[in-house]
Amino acid sequence: MKHATSHLFVLLCLLSLKQQAMAATEVELNVVGQITPNACDVLLSDNGIVDHGKVPARTLNQYELSPLPGRQLDLSVSCNEALLFVLVGRDNRADSSLGPGFYYGLGWNVNAPDERLGAVSLAFRGAVADGQPALVLASSNLGLTWFPENNIYPNNYMGFAKPGTLVPEPHRLLTATLSINTSINAASFLTLNQEVPLDGAIVLDLRYL
Repeated sequence: MKHATSHLFVLLCLLSLKQQAMAATEVELNVVGQITPNACDVLLSDNGIVDHGKVPARTLNQYELSPLPGRQLDLSVSCNEALLFVLVGRDNRADSSLGPGFYYGLGWNVNAPDERLGAVSLAFRGAVADGQPALVLASSNLGLTWFPENNIYPNNYMGFAKPGTLVPEPHRLLTATLSINTSINAASFLTLNQEVPLDGAIVLDLRYL
């Protein structure tokens, strides 16, 4: 299990000064951070790793995407009291996405840096909030409006509520299955004469509302 992200932090930043002809007589120390009376922990099974192992190049489709076996991880959000939060998918490989706004990137071919490797999609399944089935909601405008949606599109706010309710509600414990589907780009678009590592990197960012 591992934290998807961390929101309570203390940062000590020591500003270095370039060496000058005369020695500096002072240096600035900035102490920053946030104090919050409540907090939630986000956990994923299998350390948040989806490993597809070795995929033989000969098994890939030449002219269309090749879907790999779907994988599932267990996700939980545990808070010390009922809090209103959302989860946001952030793509650390967004520049390699085959469908920005819908799919997460799978990185670039290390042997041919202009070749996009593929796409990753995420979805919530079987969400349960405080022991009751939960409706998954999404917002593409920073929480101004909401609609039912299980797919976790990049940068959308994902909230949770009772079925029939179209506004996210506070919860103390949320559990869900995170469904991950990975597809490799058409082989005709890729240089595959050497091993190519898949390189998807996605953060589920918990934010309090």
